[in-house]
Amino acid sequence: MGKAVATEEKVVILEREGHLAWIKLNRPQVHNCLSRQVLKEIIAACEELAADRTVRVVAIIGSGAKVFCAGADLAERKTLTEGETLDYIALIQRTMCTIESLPQPVIAAINGSAFGGGTELALACDLRVMMSEAKLRLTEVRLGIIPGAGGTQRLPRLIGKSKAKEMILTAAPIGAVDGKSIGLIHRVVESQVNESMEDGCVKDLLEAVREWAKEIAQAAPLSLQRAKEAIDKGYDRDLEAGLALETKAYIQLLNTKDRLEGLAAFAEKRPPEYKGE
Repeated sequence: MGKAVATEEKVVILEREGHLAWIKLNRPQVHNCLSRQVLKEIIAACEELAADRTVRVVAIIGSGAKVFCAGADLAERKTLTEGETLDYIALIQRTMCTIESLPQPVIAAINGSAFGGGTELALACDLRVMMSEAKLRLTEVRLGIIPGAGGTQRLPRLIGKSKAKEMILTAAPIGAVDGKSIGLIHRVVESQVNESMEDGCVKDLLEAVREWAKEIAQAAPLSLQRAKEAIDKGYDRDLEAGLALETKAYIQLLNTKDRLEGLAAFAEKRPPEYKGE
C-alpha cells in the first residue's frame, strides 16, 4: 500500500494509491471489531473521500490474515448503559449508510471471517472480494438480539428473502464459494498455506482488489457515480419511477467534459483521459 495518511494511534488507517483509496481497520489484536472510535473514524474517512475527486474506487479491508471484522466490540458493549447502547446502534447504522452512500464504488476486501457487524459492513459495500477460506456469519440471534446494522434489510435485497432468512435465522456461516453461487460474493481469491503479507494484509487479496479497481477506474468518474446512484435509488421503486431516475442521471452527464472526452477518444482511437468534470 501507499504511505499512510493516519497515525499509528488511529484504529482506522486511510491510504491512497492513485485512484484507489483503502480504508483499513487497524485493530488486529481484537479482530478489527467495531468500537465507537472505529465507527467514528470510518465516517470521517468516508467524508474525506467523498470530497476527493482523485479517488475513483474505495476498498475496505481488515488488518491480518484471519479476520475481516468480528463485529461489535463486545467488551465495550458490556460497559454501555441502555441509552448508550441505543446511541451505538444509531452510530453503527449511520456508519453503514455513510459507506453505502459514498459516490465512489466501494469494494469489501474480505481478508478473513466476518461475524455480525463485520458481515453487515461487507453488505454496505457495492462489491465484495473474499478469501476462499473466509466465512460470513450473522450470529445475532444466538446472542438474544437481531442484526442491527442493516443486516435484515440489505441481505434480502442482495440474495432474496428466503436465503436471507436461512442465514439470519440459523446463524449459519457461509463460505466464499457458496456466497459467490448466490450472488453475495463477486470474486474469490484462493487462500494459500503461507499467505504473503503486505503492510499487515494478504498480498494476493490486495492485488486482486487493485486489479479490479484499475479496471473500474478506466470509466468516467461521474458516470460511475450516476450509475451507482440510479441503481441504489431506483431499486425499490416501480419501473416507471426508476426509469425517470435513470433519465435524470443520464441527462446530468450529457454536457460534462468527460462525455466529450469519451466521444473524442473513441473517434481518435485512443484511451480517454477522464478528470471527473
